Amino acid sequence: MSKVKFTEMKYGTKEDYLLLDKHEKKYIEGTADRILKFMSGLTATLEGYQVSRLEHSLQSATKAFKAGEDEEMVVAALLHDIGDELAPLNHSEYAAAVLKPYVSEKTHWIIEKHGEFQLYYYAHHLGGNRNKRDKYKDHKYYNATIDFCEKYDQGSFDPNYKSLPLEHFEPMVRRIFSRKPYSN
Repeated sequence: MSKVKFTEMKYGTKEDYLLLDKHEKKYIEGTADRILKFMSGLTATLEGYQVSRLEHSLQSATKAFKAGEDEEMVVAALLHDIGDELAPLNHSEYAAAVLKPYVSEKTHWIIEKHGEFQLYYYAHHLGGNRNKRDKYKDHKYYNATIDFCEKYDQGSFDPNYKSLPLEHFEPMVRRIFSRKPYSN
């Protein structure tokens, strides 16, 4: 395999960067595979929940699918908590960053903000502000984010819910991540 000649980027040549560009494009094409592999490994959970992170994600996506949401929103529902593993304190922003090149401004915003909107369901029990989402009351996607949380997130922790399997969503994930990137 060819490698660049430089040890510091500032000394790279056009040939070096063309080589890297070729490899990066191929790597980007494998994004859906890496996401699906990651999702399939989310079989554990934080202590206390009745379902795994994967099952929560599958419930969210299944509900969005059964509600007739478009493929973009179904995939966003599947991946909305993908950041929990590596970025538990800002998981929403992490998930939104993964999705951003491939989804609309609206879907990106919903996923980016859903963590703050979810506080509505529990923050008051922990001495926090359950209405933190109200700072976005005038935002055009405020109500859409409330709907996302209500319909697809907060109620997706049921060990008796019959979710569709990850394999059902694979073609959708592949289509979304093979899109030409949005210029959000």
